[in-house]
This record gives sequence, C-alpha cells and structure tokens, in this order.
Amino acid sequence: MFYGLSKFFKDILPKRLFYRALLIVAVPVIVLQLVITFVFFDSLWIKTNKGMTKALVNEINTFIEVYNDEIYKRDEITNIFSVYQDLNIEFIDENNFNYNFDERWFSPIDRTLRRELKSKFGSNNFWFDTTEFKKLIDIRIKYKAGYFKFLVPKDRVTSSSARIFALWITVPALIMVFISMIFLKNQTRPITNLARVAEKFGKGEEIEEFKPSGAAEIRQAGYEFDKMRKRIVRHLTQRSEMLSGISHDLRTPLTRMKLQIAFIKDKDLANKLTEDINEMEKMLNEYLQFTSSSYLEKNEQFNLSDLINKIIEKYNNENISKKISERIYINGRKNLIQRCINNLIDNSIKYGDKINVELSVNNKNLFIKIEDNGPGISEKEYDNVFKPFYKIDKGRADSKSSVGLGLSIASDIIRSHGGNIKLEKSSMNGLGVKIFLPV
Repeated sequence: MFYGLSKFFKDILPKRLFYRALLIVAVPVIVLQLVITFVFFDSLWIKTNKGMTKALVNEINTFIEVYNDEIYKRDEITNIFSVYQDLNIEFIDENNFNYNFDERWFSPIDRTLRRELKSKFGSNNFWFDTTEFKKLIDIRIKYKAGYFKFLVPKDRVTSSSARIFALWITVPALIMVFISMIFLKNQTRPITNLARVAEKFGKGEEIEEFKPSGAAEIRQAGYEFDKMRKRIVRHLTQRSEMLSGISHDLRTPLTRMKLQIAFIKDKDLANKLTEDINEMEKMLNEYLQFTSSSYLEKNEQFNLSDLINKIIEKYNNENISKKISERIYINGRKNLIQRCINNLIDNSIKYGDKINVELSVNNKNLFIKIEDNGPGISEKEYDNVFKPFYKIDKGRADSKSSVGLGLSIASDIIRSHGGNIKLEKSSMNGLGVKIFLPV
C-alpha cells in the first residue's frame, strides 16, 4: 500500500528541483488562502449577505402590506419607498405572471434571494433576475391581477467587502509566490549549472573553467567535481601520451623487421612473418584508437545520412544492403560517429556474409540498426562484450586479431553523445546492433 502511494506521488510530482521547491512554498499558501476564504464566506460574507437580503425582502413585504391597506395613498407610499428605501417600484397590470426563471445555483446571491422570497411569498408568487442589469436586480412579486416590479441595487443584497477581502488575501499571496520564485531560481541555478557541466563532461565535451556558486554545500560539491574533472583529464592525457610513446617505440622495430623479412629467401616463411607483423600493427592501432584524444573534438551539425552512405560505399561490398532515411542531421562529433559505424560494420563483415544497415528517425530519437547473418552471440554475453578487452571463447570472437575493443569503443562513442546502444538477435538470425541517439 505504502509503496503504491509512494510511486503515485513520485509520478505526479514535478521532476525538476525548481518546481518541487516552488510546490513546497505554493501549496501551504494556497491551502491557507482556501481555509481563510472558506471561513470568511461562511462566517462573514454569507451571513452578512443573508441578513441584507432578508431586510430587503421584509421591506418589499412591508411595502405590499401598506400598499394593500392604504388604497387612497398608494402613489404617495410608492414615492416614499422609492426615495427613502432606494426601491424603483412599478405595478404591471397583467395577468400573465411567469414565475419560471433560470436560477444560477452556483451563485450564493441567487440561492439566498430565492430562499428568502420563497419563505415570504411562496413558491409561485415571485420571479427575479440578477444577470440582465449590471448593477440592478429585477424582482417581481405577484399581486392580485398583476405584479410589482422592483429594480433594486445589487449592493442591497451583497457586501463589497468580499471583493476587498479577496484582493487583500490574493495580492499578498501572489507577491509572496513571485518573490519565492525569484529566490528559488537563484538557489537552483548553481545546481542546474553544475548538472549541465557534469553532463557535458560525461559526454566527453570540452568545458570551460567551472566556477562553483550558490550555497556552501553546492559550492563544495562544485569544487569537488572540478577537482575530479581535472584529475580525470590529467589521467587521460598521461595515458594517451604514454601509449603514443609506446606506439612510436614499437613501430620502429616493426618497420625494421619488415625490412629484414624482405631479405628472407623462404617466401612462405616471409609471408607468415609479414602477416604476424601486420596483425601486431592492427592490434596496436586498435589500442591507440581506444585511447584517442579525439573526444575533445567539438560538436558540429552534419548530415548523418550522407555519412553512413559514404561509409557503406567505401566498402564496395554487394552483400551490404541499406535502408537510409534522407537528410537526417545530428549535432555531434563526426569523426567519432564515423569510427563507431566503421567498427560495427567491420565486425559484421568479419562474422557474416550478409549485412543490413538501417537509419530512421522519429520526433525525439534517431535509430541506427546494423544486422548480419553470422553465428550471433549468446544473450547472456550481451553486456560483457561491451567491456574493454573482453573476448568470447566461442562463437563470433574467435579471431586471433581481435583485441576485444570494437564494441567497447562504439558503446563509449554513443554514450558520449547522450545515446544508448544494445544488442539483439537480428532478423537474419545473427547479431543485431541497435543505436539510439537524441535528435
């Protein structure tokens, strides 16, 4: 039960900190305002209006009684009530009195007036309208063969203090909420900035010098993040420099070995040695690719459809089929995306003889699917193959030249662009790689 309630509140609550904090401020203000308004209407406004309406109905009833008794002074009585009681009175000598009217049941004025008129004159002997005139109420009371028409000012049945009171409680509440919004915006801005910088850094983008601000706890978190960022950047730089140096040192003896192999008379032996050296160079290039500093490449807007088409054309392989939507643009690091697609297609070509590449888009995401008809991968290995240097003993990864970095590099590139990559069984019973990227 409690878990269900907790999940319900999590689903309906705003996701952003600013709106959650604003909710904490606004809800008590709104609840307090509703309570005060309810108490005011119940104890003051309704009761006051009820007393004013009752007094008005009594005045009308008194007029009718005096009018009925003083036959020879009716005009004088009408003038007195019109002048001193603010009642515009007219007798309509018609016998077609219609007591049916559209009462606004949501209106407390209408409800109170109907109740008082009914108690004094009965159900079918009165009619009123509070909407036809802006400042007047039309009240009609049946009298013998005709009826009296009373035009009464609305302030005779309702107090203007309600509007004044509503103004007094609403305006300060709005001012309070507005001030709270400004304060909360200033408090949440440092957190938003920290989250934005952390997101950019997580995607591998170069960020400017970050200056923490806000409350002491937020500044502390910002300082710790900045120190962590500098340590990671320093570590990556040192690793890249070290591997670049190792690469340079290894390439020299490999080149020397190639030259020496050229003098070997046994061609079979020379070819085998050349294959081994080429394999070592390929593995070395994969290591360098994995530690490449091209993640510092800046984002740019480019046509992903053209990029994938050019990659496929480069292979000049009739076994590669494609279904590419035209003119799909993406903001990202072009060289990295190209490297990712190359790695995945190379992997499919290595283990399958039929490959299918698809590119599609919806409102929020674009999808890249690369499928083959190879031996596939066991479902329990889907997560493991994205780990650096991980190899599967059986199935696809049985090549000696593989160092287990292709899928790891592809996953790292896609995640650095805010996307996701997953494996599945292809429609050709091989392996399918599906990529999701934000548009």
